[in-house]
Amino acid sequence: MIFWHAPAVLAAGVAAGAINAVAGSGTLITFPTLVALGYQPLLANVSNTVGLVPGSAAALWAYRPELRELRARLIQFVPVSVLGALTGGILLLTAPASAFKAVVPFLIGTALLLVLLQPHLSKLLARRQDDGPPRDRIRLMLAAVFAVGIYGGYFGAAQGIMLIGLLATMLPDDMQRLNALKNALALTANLTAAVLFMTVHHIDWAVAGLIALGSMVGGFLGGRYGRRMSPAAMRATIVAVGVVAIVRLVT
Repeated sequence: MIFWHAPAVLAAGVAAGAINAVAGSGTLITFPTLVALGYQPLLANVSNTVGLVPGSAAALWAYRPELRELRARLIQFVPVSVLGALTGGILLLTAPASAFKAVVPFLIGTALLLVLLQPHLSKLLARRQDDGPPRDRIRLMLAAVFAVGIYGGYFGAAQGIMLIGLLATMLPDDMQRLNALKNALALTANLTAAVLFMTVHHIDWAVAGLIALGSMVGGFLGGRYGRRMSPAAMRATIVAVGVVAIVRLVT
């Protein structure tokens, strides 16, 4: 690692940790930063996944009061998320690196679209919460958690937004409790993929360590003070960094 890369990676980790705690899509800060600094996309992705795990854990720690009331749902959804993340991680490692590089601009573009649509989706989902989840949709929900887990194990950008949209659609609950559940499932997917990557793939530990340090600080601050952040400013930053990454990848 070139010495001047360190502060940029550390700052990206702090921002990503805070964003993941509040909404998700922190990967849209760290991954494009690594690509812009010259790291190969696959190495950047696996190192970033490992580095963001401590930040996700810090954000979850900040939500521990809500988690005490979610034991039954965690038992139900966490194993499905683990299986999904394993599937996505294996898919990432077995596919050619060129295939990942080719599909990443599309994945980032889709994630950016979700970020932009998030305010409208939140309003729509808030109107539907009072209806409650029909019993015959529980299998569909488990399948959706599995699918998001696959995406989380493969890439993960905007995984949190996907999860909060899914949970808010199907579970009639307080949004802060749903955000706690979202953080738990995102951590599950990231940790599962990280263990897999550390076992069978090369990790840039300097990058992972800086992201881990930054994301722990950001995750704690985001979990504790995230409600004070401006959603508009957060979305603008994510979109700007994401667009730069797409341009960098396709040129």
